[in-house]
Amino acid sequence: MQRKPHTFFILAAVLVSLAAGAGCDKLRARDKLNKGVQAYKANQTDRAIEDFKEAKDFDPSLTNARLYLATAYAAQYIPGAPSDENIRMGKQAMQEWQEVLDKDPNNLNAIDGIGSILYSMSTAPFDPKKMEESKSYHEKHIQIKPTDPEPYYWIGVIDWSIAFRGNKDMREEYNKTAKKTIKDTDPMPPALAAQFQQKYGATVEEGLADLQKAMELRPDYDDAMAYLNLLYRQKADMEATPDARDADIKLADDLVDKVKAIKQRKMDNPEPSS
Repeated sequence: MQRKPHTFFILAAVLVSLAAGAGCDKLRARDKLNKGVQAYKANQTDRAIEDFKEAKDFDPSLTNARLYLATAYAAQYIPGAPSDENIRMGKQAMQEWQEVLDKDPNNLNAIDGIGSILYSMSTAPFDPKKMEESKSYHEKHIQIKPTDPEPYYWIGVIDWSIAFRGNKDMREEYNKTAKKTIKDTDPMPPALAAQFQQKYGATVEEGLADLQKAMELRPDYDDAMAYLNLLYRQKADMEATPDARDADIKLADDLVDKVKAIKQRKMDNPEPSS
């Protein structure tokens, strides 16, 4: 019984030592995180990746270390590049973001990161399934924070990408057997326009609605206007009459003029740098 106080003090000393060590590790983690951020800003991405990895090792609970590490991996990813190293970078970025979501399912940075990298992976080679998966993450963002314009914009971009590729493929298939081929800028023949509308009409309508929502939330959102213009041109190829097609083209052309005016205004009145 007389040994118990001695044992207690030894145990307490060990616990204090462990707590101090854990505290030191957290300090080291934050130091590595700060160094990684500075390296990343200096375009030293490889160095930044190593710093972020060390920060994560020192403190696995440091969410920002994982977010920055994922961002650094994603910055190294080149869409369409077939090398194993490039593919690994994309997968590692997704893994880091997913580990954040495993602990915090509503982390918007991780949700947006996965949505972005999936879109990059879907463009070359074109992969509509990955595009739809990317869209699902932007939809999650909207569920969590419906007042942000960016996820609506990205849904519009994805819908345009899918419709544009479908339009291109259908024209190429038509031209293989047509007596008179059609150019990309020519109206689709009525039967082809009907097929295009049946297959991609819902996609175009969704994209139009989401881009309009993005512009409602940010009235000078010129990038959203640019893609809305492009989607109206896809809608024009679905129309059954020349008048309806011309009306869509008019809406598209008006948006081009608005984009030009906004960009000119931003050039004339640049925002002060912070």
